[in-house]
Amino acid sequence: MGAPSALDPTLHVPSSLEFVSGISLVPSDSPARELLAAAAARAGLRVVGGLEEASLALVDLTAPGGLAAGQALLDAALAAHLTLVVLVAPGESHFAAAQSLKPADVLTAPVAMHELAWRLQCAAERHVEREEQARSQEDLALLLELTADYAETSDVEALLHGVTRRLAEKLDIARATLVMLGRSADEGIIVAASDDPTLKDLRIDLSRYPEIREVMRTGKPVVMQEASTHPLLGDVERRAVAARGIHAIAALPLPIRGQVRGVLLLRAAGRRRTFTPREIDFLTTVAHATAVALRNASVLQSVRGQTEAEKTARLAAEEQAASFKPYQLFFAHVSEGVAILDDKACVLSLNPSGAAMLDVDAPDARGRHLHQVTQPVDENVLMELVTTAARGEARSGADVQVCTRTGRRLTLSMSAAPLRDEEAATILSFRDVTDARRLEDELLQTKDFLERLIDSSVDAIIAADLKGRIILFNKGAEALCGYTAQEALGGGLSVHQLYPPGVAKRVMAMIRAPEHGGKGRLSLIREELVHRSGERVPVNLTASIVYEGGREVFSVGIFTDMRARMQLERKLSDVETRLEESEKSAVIVALAGTAAHELNQPLTSVMGYAELLKRKLKEDDFAWKPVDIIYREAERMAEIVRKIGKITRYETKSYMGAQQILDLDKATSHED
Repeated sequence: MGAPSALDPTLHVPSSLEFVSGISLVPSDSPARELLAAAAARAGLRVVGGLEEASLALVDLTAPGGLAAGQALLDAALAAHLTLVVLVAPGESHFAAAQSLKPADVLTAPVAMHELAWRLQCAAERHVEREEQARSQEDLALLLELTADYAETSDVEALLHGVTRRLAEKLDIARATLVMLGRSADEGIIVAASDDPTLKDLRIDLSRYPEIREVMRTGKPVVMQEASTHPLLGDVERRAVAARGIHAIAALPLPIRGQVRGVLLLRAAGRRRTFTPREIDFLTTVAHATAVALRNASVLQSVRGQTEAEKTARLAAEEQAASFKPYQLFFAHVSEGVAILDDKACVLSLNPSGAAMLDVDAPDARGRHLHQVTQPVDENVLMELVTTAARGEARSGADVQVCTRTGRRLTLSMSAAPLRDEEAATILSFRDVTDARRLEDELLQTKDFLERLIDSSVDAIIAADLKGRIILFNKGAEALCGYTAQEALGGGLSVHQLYPPGVAKRVMAMIRAPEHGGKGRLSLIREELVHRSGERVPVNLTASIVYEGGREVFSVGIFTDMRARMQLERKLSDVETRLEESEKSAVIVALAGTAAHELNQPLTSVMGYAELLKRKLKEDDFAWKPVDIIYREAERMAEIVRKIGKITRYETKSYMGAQQILDLDKATSHED
């Protein structure tokens, strides 16, 4: 703010000067009293008689005894809080005398009233700045002390009382209180008060403290400078405040983890009438620091409690482990992992095999929870096993997947049983079955693949043990035999029932014999199976015996349904027969035509010459009759040749017993 002109007849009185108590004249009988009164009035200051009420002092060195009075003023206890303005006569020696008083300003007499007023106003402002700086230093010093106490003191109750007491002393207020919020919205608990070190855990009804409820609602400080007339208070609260002489109330939140958990409550009475903004800022900082201290104290107590609990548990575990030394000596030579657990599933003892399996040191495992040692993939399986044993029931063969400290994933087959010892609850044994379970999974996958492959085959595949009980019956077998797999595998159906009587034994004998494909193997043969309906089904069969260590275990056969193929074969045979007959007929027809053609010419000659001879001979001639016989037989032969030439099919008739000859009449009858 710029300084006003010395010639300005009016001066602005800053609001900060309201905190300047007054100005005193030294010596009190100085002739400058009237001048000081006028200048002080113009500067907004009041002239006071005693130094106790003064913040400024005008030391008149021109007055008799002025220098001595000024020196005495420096020796007074109140001098540290005074700001001095010195009035001197002209001359260098007078200025030198004034310097010994360390004044804030020096004026040369005579001085004009308006100049004195301006100088006093400037001195008052410097006094306010100095006081504010001093108070800020005091605030900082107190805050550092409180912070140090927060860090070093473990007695939370004494710490909180010390905070409220120091605040009350510093601010010169009637009471400072720390109120923590209870479980319900209307309940508060006074944990510390400045005026009573024994007051703690006093429960109060927050409905009677609207300022605290407002802080809870807004999370911001609440300051009531005129408490007896403040609208936040009800009529009852206002009367109570007025009766106690309380002028101002300040309530500041204690935020812990983002929520208001408590309130720092201060009440000003007596000489203290208000709280300045600087004081509210300071109190807000203290409230935040107190909230942090309360949170850290809570965490520290929790950590200390956990540490003590862990230490106690470890000592108890060590004592219990010592009591199990006989068990340890026995389990040390067992190849399986063995752990003894207490009733909280913490390890009391772990044998070397178990420690090596889990990649841990046995001493480090003691006192730790089973989860920490095994790190199971599924905690429920492990805890169900342990819980069952703790109830007095033994369980075995439960597979638990764990992850060791080195990152190995294992499958452990665990068994748990209760111990009757008072200090131990469960004994847990486990072995590594990771490779075995992996092999089982691979075998299951292979088995599943083979089952799908067998079921997808159109041929019937049937396996039976040495007693004839069916152990494999695929879908092809269901279609071929008419039985379901459930019926066949249920034990009610024997492999002997699938064959005609005696065939099953004969087939087994052929499999065992070396002549049919080698011992234990049967090459392709034609057999029959008996359908559920009784129908005999022709099949092609290949079979073998499965051995295990040179011992027969079961036999398996593959059956191909031949019904469709045999029907096709019959049709082909019929066609071949008809084809052969057709070919034979064609040959006969061709042969007959050729024979008829070749025989017809000589017969014609024979018949012609016989007819000539008959014409030349008379009937009574001895040669006529033989010639006539020749002629008639030649005609008969010509008729036979004519029939042979007309043959179109192959028809036979019996001739001399079992012999068959061509039936010319039937072979040519279709043309008649």
